[in-house]
Amino acid sequence: MPDTLDLLTDLIAKARKAGADSCDAVHVAGTALSLSLRLGETEKVERSEGQDLGLRVFIGKRQAVVSSSDPSVAALDELVERAVAMAREVPEDPHCGIADADQLCRDFPNLDSSDPQDVSPEDLADAARRAEQAARAVPGVTNSEGGEASWQRTRVSLAASNGFVGQRQESRHGLSASVLAGEGTGMERDYDFTSAVYRADLRSPEQVGRSAGEKAVARLKPRKVDSATVPVVFDPRVSRSLLGHLSSAITGPSIARGTSFLKNKMDQRLFAEGVSIIEDPHRPRGLRSKGFDAEGLATRQRQIIEDGRLTTWLLDLRSARQLGLPPTGHATRGTGGPPSPGVTNLYLTPGRLSPAELMADIQQGLYITEMIGFGVNGVTGDYSRGATGFWIENGQLSYPVSEVTIASNLLDMFARMTPADDLEFRYGSDAPTVRIEGMALAGR
Repeated sequence: MPDTLDLLTDLIAKARKAGADSCDAVHVAGTALSLSLRLGETEKVERSEGQDLGLRVFIGKRQAVVSSSDPSVAALDELVERAVAMAREVPEDPHCGIADADQLCRDFPNLDSSDPQDVSPEDLADAARRAEQAARAVPGVTNSEGGEASWQRTRVSLAASNGFVGQRQESRHGLSASVLAGEGTGMERDYDFTSAVYRADLRSPEQVGRSAGEKAVARLKPRKVDSATVPVVFDPRVSRSLLGHLSSAITGPSIARGTSFLKNKMDQRLFAEGVSIIEDPHRPRGLRSKGFDAEGLATRQRQIIEDGRLTTWLLDLRSARQLGLPPTGHATRGTGGPPSPGVTNLYLTPGRLSPAELMADIQQGLYITEMIGFGVNGVTGDYSRGATGFWIENGQLSYPVSEVTIASNLLDMFARMTPADDLEFRYGSDAPTVRIEGMALAGR
């Protein structure tokens, strides 16, 4: 197979010759290996290698996208023919089109996004086994759903008729353990995991397993609580979901359609003074780091929330044109469809108080460790989700609770949010422990 970038530039030349006014092409190639075991016995070993190619062509203000996993000359000729034929038939889109040459990324930062070391099935088996053993060694753990370790490497290549050519390579290592504690109908399950670009940056299997076991045991004998309006504290593994609700609400298409509860909130204060939410696509070894977006535009660090105020929408080229604004370099894309906006490494900056200090004055409240369901209305901001966690009494975690629902509106939640100081970069979208005042809790 020829060099991927040569393949893409040849494909673009063919599309132009076939009648496309402009076009771009993306190629994704990857290798993945995963292994899971339970009670010390291997249950599954999977390895996959694959590649996909997507071609997008424009004829006037009409666009079409086609994809294929076959890089042969005959298949690519057919791909071009089909794409151009489709583009001649689809309705016009006044906002579609590739970037102008002066908008393109010219400087590609070294983000150290690919671990050069390959991983063997034996490496994965050892890590998964050690994690499960550590979890099962926790007193009170009675059964296991297993340990799992994984590795993948992906190469993304992009070229366009405006002259852009770019390529990036990414790797991801993961390790998890999930176990049960208790007996019969009183059993409880919990888990822990770690993920990193470099294998050396993973938490140890023993740390992951021990944490999973301790979390499962801590959930034993949960109680129900009365309905009330109380402060709610989100553990870091669930507080990051609040960033997802924010980023979804500020994407260009939602704003252009008027279907976001934040559509009129630009430059307004959404959070308390001092609160900032930062996107950093250039963080070395970041799980979502990238130097250019899916349309060849440069990415850069942004304070999406600065001192509590909303500063930007997340725009690809199409939504930027709809809104009459400059694009922000947030285009993401697979091989089978056009780009759409998305975020890279996103995090809520830490506050000044430790989690213990954040909870110290709470007489009655809820500490959430797991969310259930997805009851969030992106148009109104209404929020209602099932939750499990621990009841807070006099500033301390007292006992586990289950079968509760918390409800509020995201605008109120953002305004009443106080972050703790325990931010860790673990997921690609990260937040410290956060406290939100006055949430409605539906219990027994």
